[in-house]
Amino acid sequence: MSQALKNLTVEEARGRMLDGAARLGVETVALPLAVGRVLAQDIVADRCQPPFDASAMDGWAIRRADYGVVAAFAIVGESAAGRAYPNAVQAGQAVRIFTGAPVPAGADLVVIQEEATRERDQVAFAAGESPKANIRPAGGDFRAGDRLLEAGVRIDPWRLSLAAAAGLAELPVARRPRVAILATGDELVPPGGAPAPDQIFESGSFSLAALIEAWGGQAIKLAPAADSVEAIAAAVADAAVDLVVTIGGASVGDYDLVKPAMSRLGLSLRVQTIAVRPGKPTWFGHLDDGRRVLGLPGNPASALVCAELFLRPLLAALSGADPALPFGVARLAAALPAAGPREHWMRAARAIDAEGRVTVAPFPDQDSSLVGVFARADALVMRPAGAPPAAAGDLVTTLPLARA
Repeated sequence: MSQALKNLTVEEARGRMLDGAARLGVETVALPLAVGRVLAQDIVADRCQPPFDASAMDGWAIRRADYGVVAAFAIVGESAAGRAYPNAVQAGQAVRIFTGAPVPAGADLVVIQEEATRERDQVAFAAGESPKANIRPAGGDFRAGDRLLEAGVRIDPWRLSLAAAAGLAELPVARRPRVAILATGDELVPPGGAPAPDQIFESGSFSLAALIEAWGGQAIKLAPAADSVEAIAAAVADAAVDLVVTIGGASVGDYDLVKPAMSRLGLSLRVQTIAVRPGKPTWFGHLDDGRRVLGLPGNPASALVCAELFLRPLLAALSGADPALPFGVARLAAALPAAGPREHWMRAARAIDAEGRVTVAPFPDQDSSLVGVFARADALVMRPAGAPPAAAGDLVTTLPLARA
């Protein structure tokens, strides 16, 4: 194997995985189904919002020129949401108006109801010398021709509301990447099964499937007929997916069957190993038919760390979204020793100190097999390769983990 594919930096490995990765296709979905999907086209408003001057308060619509001049205004009608007063307001007239209702023509002041005194068919006001207009102008939220949402953003409930306010019943979104998950190893037993003394419960595929769905993909679990090169190759060959993610079989040994199986399908490696801890054996390549393959280590923490670093941005790119990860900075809550020869991503817990600053505390035990540590973590802390000891209070790069 070429040395040029081995011990790549995290950044270089991620760049190779993202090379050529682009949106897979476009489909149109009903508005309620668009949450979590990546917008495929810009959304441009074709009308103003609000489409008319609207009252910001419950009160009375009058002409400002009459305020302080007319002692008692004649009540001539009412304007409610969806039921506008049809006439123009004349001198000395007042229209009862409610929040969100169209302001009648001629009126340019809404006096709130708390500052009004009504007596039969007349109303008087005591709102001070220069009362607030309490009118939301037409187009105050957006105007016809405004670009409301840009292609590549992920639709969340707030963006969904904006699309609905623009009158859209459906949205053009990127097709979700289809991702096959293949967990290998005779030592693995599904949860609920009866493990032998030398077996463990398989956990990686469950968390990985949940992450794929959360990151906008469609997770499909593969079940080879046996733990053999032939069975693995057959299972992958029949999978109508865009990306295959394997868990385990990423090291070098007599029982590592994944790469030999992928070689039968024309595997062309782009990444052989990565200078990262945990996750050095992570690999990546393309099959003859163009499908991508990401090989993750079998240890759960290694697999999940590398999923955050590599699978997450890859799925974003295949969805037409920005693949940049949301790195941040925080202060160490305690000192750390010098880093080793590989870039180290440590599971950590975030907190806010007495001064309102974000702090992170890496867990003492970073063994890559410990799922319990990951379950308590809400961030990863990066230590550069060969970094000197770090003191409490030093700034470090972090990658927040999405926790409910």
